[in-house]
Amino acid sequence: MNDYNNQNKLTQLSEIGEFGLIDRIKNKIQGLSTDNLICGIGDDASVSNISQEDKLVVSTDLFAEGVHFDLVYSPLKYLGFKVISATISDICAMNAKPESVWISIALSSKFTVEAIDELYDGITNACETYKVSIAGGDTTSSKSGLIINVTASGFANQNEIVYRNGAKPNNIIVTTGDLGGAYLGLTLLEREKRIFLENPEMQPDFENFRYPIQRQLNPIARNDVKETLKSLDINPTSMIDISDGLASEFNHICKSSNVGGVIFESQLPIDDSTKNLAIKFGIDPTIAALSGGEDYELLFTVSEDDAKKLVNHPDFSIIGVINSSGICELETYKGKRHELKRTGFNHFEPKDENS
Repeated sequence: MNDYNNQNKLTQLSEIGEFGLIDRIKNKIQGLSTDNLICGIGDDASVSNISQEDKLVVSTDLFAEGVHFDLVYSPLKYLGFKVISATISDICAMNAKPESVWISIALSSKFTVEAIDELYDGITNACETYKVSIAGGDTTSSKSGLIINVTASGFANQNEIVYRNGAKPNNIIVTTGDLGGAYLGLTLLEREKRIFLENPEMQPDFENFRYPIQRQLNPIARNDVKETLKSLDINPTSMIDISDGLASEFNHICKSSNVGGVIFESQLPIDDSTKNLAIKFGIDPTIAALSGGEDYELLFTVSEDDAKKLVNHPDFSIIGVINSSGICELETYKGKRHELKRTGFNHFEPKDENS
């Protein structure tokens, strides 16, 4: 009997999770690379040689209806902007300059021509915002709603590109922007969806929480950070984008760099609107910042000397320090330390069909 049909020997994807699957695929394809490939699986984007000085940076993201977005509350124009932002964010996380995108879509029969026009209005708006070209793509039919794949490319100089694996003990941990808003925005949208399905006459209540809603539906990739850091003469030692939550991304940097570190709860940047919405839902704002995801900010490490240039800078928050412990920790407001495990959205977690 074929092993694939022997249920006693099969492993469910939920048992190893998304990151376990990525590690398994990475092990399977070891050795399948050309001399020009510098970095493959294991960072925000791949890096290949163009010349001794110039590097090509490429990343790809797949977005599936019902998994990554819900069209009940995601306007197609916003969705088009968001998928570009999410993929461009990976290029920014390598400290590279985005250049082009390729967009492939699979469509079910429920979508009209006008609906796709609206989707591409958002896509083109994003491309204009990030000053990138649409270089191509593909279209096909789908039996399960809308599926979008975006591939983005960019360029970086050898001396500018930043990987996840460069963090060193005594480096300072820095994040851009604020955290947790996208998760709280999603929580509010999901609540309003449930209310709408129960009573279509009810109008959504978003008035005081437009910022978290914007963070979820219309995020902006930090395409500005590369030039800001360059103007300050700062060279990050490691960098990653915050798409799966701060705790998860912090663990990625520490694992890739073979280090540990401490993040201080008191220094986490959380917008007041996000805090207020968290309190409304009985959610700890710190948990939202650590585990929520989809903020598309950048998390990076710098030397102690470079960190001094960021003190009181409005675009950056110093939130922790790298050490040699090999353990990622959170120091609470009360000064107690707890191991900060990798958390966030698991694409292969079993779903409750009744939820």
